[in-house]
Amino acid sequence: MATKSAIATLVLRILTLALIAASIALLATNKFTVDGTKTTFKDVQAYKYVISAALLGFLYTLFQIPFAIYHVATEKRVIRNECLPEFDFYADQIVAYILATAVGAGFAVTFEFKKLVKEIMGEKFLDKGNIATGVLFLGFLCVAAQVLISAMSRNSPPPPTRRGFFG
Repeated sequence: MATKSAIATLVLRILTLALIAASIALLATNKFTVDGTKTTFKDVQAYKYVISAALLGFLYTLFQIPFAIYHVATEKRVIRNECLPEFDFYADQIVAYILATAVGAGFAVTFEFKKLVKEIMGEKFLDKGNIATGVLFLGFLCVAAQVLISAMSRNSPPPPTRRGFFG
């Protein structure tokens, strides 16, 4: 039976992937037209940052899922030394920080635009941007939980069966 932390990590990574994918889909399909001029996320600098950070988080999570599946299935790491837990710990932190800044940028630009150009920009465009950022925030919370799990597994003593680089 796999450890609870390995199962929790796998579940959180799958949930993170789904939430980030939903956020990307919401933001990428967000558009409105005023007087024949079409506006998308590409026209708002902060939304471009949000979608770029979300794509980075999506790719990182997609990269990590096979390692998590292997860990749950075999109760072993692919690379059986301290390298992978260290990588997970630091990479999870970096991705969490990037997603957190993207969430802040997304909420901030939506709030400012709602105050300033509410009449010009469609309310629906800004609300959809807010929803996409909120979904990304949930993805960030999953990554933040992964940071805690990877910190605990990083500090746990290694099992006595480790015998070299590949096991």
